[in-house]
Parts: sequence; C-alpha cells; structure tokens
Amino acid sequence: MLRPTLVLLAALVAVLLVVPFASGKAAFPVTIHAANGDVVLKARPVRIVSLSPTATEDLFAVGAGAQVIAVDNDSDYPKNAPRTSLSGFTPNVEAIASYNPDLVVISNDGGLVAQLQKLGLTVLLEPAADNVAQAYDEMRQLGLATGHQDAATKLVGSLERQLTTLIRSVPKTSRHLKVYHELEQDYYSATSSTFIGRIYKLFGFRDIADAADSTHSGYPQLSAEYILSANPDMIVLADSVCCGQTASTVAARPGWSNLAAVKHNRVIAVDDSVASRWGPRLIQFARAVAAAARRS
Repeated sequence: MLRPTLVLLAALVAVLLVVPFASGKAAFPVTIHAANGDVVLKARPVRIVSLSPTATEDLFAVGAGAQVIAVDNDSDYPKNAPRTSLSGFTPNVEAIASYNPDLVVISNDGGLVAQLQKLGLTVLLEPAADNVAQAYDEMRQLGLATGHQDAATKLVGSLERQLTTLIRSVPKTSRHLKVYHELEQDYYSATSSTFIGRIYKLFGFRDIADAADSTHSGYPQLSAEYILSANPDMIVLADSVCCGQTASTVAARPGWSNLAAVKHNRVIAVDDSVASRWGPRLIQFARAVAAAARRS
C-alpha cells in the first residue's frame, strides 16, 4: 500500500501531466506554414508588432491582444489596439526594430521580410486572402503562432456557422441578384475574382463588374452608363466613410433613381474598413448583404 505522501505526490504528478493539455495552450516551439515559408517560433511571442489591419483584428479576435505592443497607422480596429505611426505600405525597418519585437506580422512583402530577418526578427507574412477559406487559415495560423490555437479554432468554427446561416437566410428568389460593389465615386468596382466578390458569389449573386474587366485586374473602372445599363438589384457602397456615400446620394445621381437597387431599397453603405479586410468582421459585411437581399 502506498503511503499517504506518495499517494499525494502521484496525484500531483497526474494533475501536472493533464493541465497543459486541458488548458488548450499550444506547446512551443511551433512551426507556421506562412506565405514566407515555414516559420519557427521557439517561444510564445509577447512583443508582437502588426503591420496589417486585418492581422491586427485577427490577433485580438483569437485572444492575443495583450501580446501586441504596436500596430500600424491603418489598424483602426479594435479601438484598444496600440496604434502607432508605423506603416505597412512604406515600412521603416529601423522604426519597427526599435520596438524589439519577438514577432512581426505583415501582409505586404516587397522585400520587407528579408530586411527584418537580417535584423534577426521573426516575421509572418499573411497576405490578402483570395477567399474565405484562406482568411480562416490565416486566423488559425495566428492562433497557433501566439499560443491561442483553441480560441482560433473556435473563432473559425463560429464564423463558418454564422456565414452558412446568413447564406441560407436569403430566399431562393434572391439568389441571382445583380450586384454593384462601389469602391470609389469614380465607379471602381470589384469582380467575383476578388475576396469580396467571392463572398457575393457564395450567396449566388451576379457581379456586374465581371463583364467589364477586360484586363482581368479584378478591379475595373466602370462608367455611369454601364451601371445604368446593367441595372443592378443591389448596390453596396464601400465608400461610405471616405466619401460620404449613402442611399440618398446614390438616388440623387442622374438616372439612378430608376435602378432596381434604389427602387427596392437595396442600396447599403458598409464601413470601408469592413469591406476591404478579410478578418473576423467579414460576418458583419455578410450580414448587411443578406439583410438587403431579403428585402422585396
């Protein structure tokens, strides 16, 4: 028979063996299969610099916000993110290094990865996602990289369920609506080959910009005449914050009051940042689009 002390010791050892697995925290080192290759993180990062607004949103959403010490000047969400003058488009390597980060997350390379690695910094390249699946993958990668793998898995699962519910909420009679996505007042739009365009495609909508993209850029410039001729059933304004566009300003444009989208109250203004990022707030965008599609 074991003595009481030995029994207590055995129980303590059992608890210590179980707790790490029950906590859901990732064991380091971990290897992330990022866009810049396999990146090894030897320990849980606690001084993260994010130069990508979407990555910033992802990091906070998976629970790694407390580990983020600096974000770029375009990372305006969440509001408590430590926003700085750092730029993800015109990065200053020395300024980034001055924060002594143990992980730098970027979405644009242009040689930045190599420059930061020369300084001995660990870098994750998480570029603009082409589709929702890639967006989910980046959330999982950032969860694994920061020690929040379980939280990232739960986040993605929740987003998947919500998106499925929203898609199913649209009646079959609205599954083939023609949509015009406005990026700017000069009629630049996005086709179904872009991230945002693929969200429309999930709903079954037809993107009027597709036929006008002769250069296959994904972002053709349309004309007022082209849009009026296409007569979209839905207009999504991704220039509401930058340019003050609303359903009222659209209806006031010459000839636009006769468009199906205007007549059926399917002109919606979405936050520019929500419409241009591929993070967790994609559900907010999908919710607004689904609500508009359900209007008769």
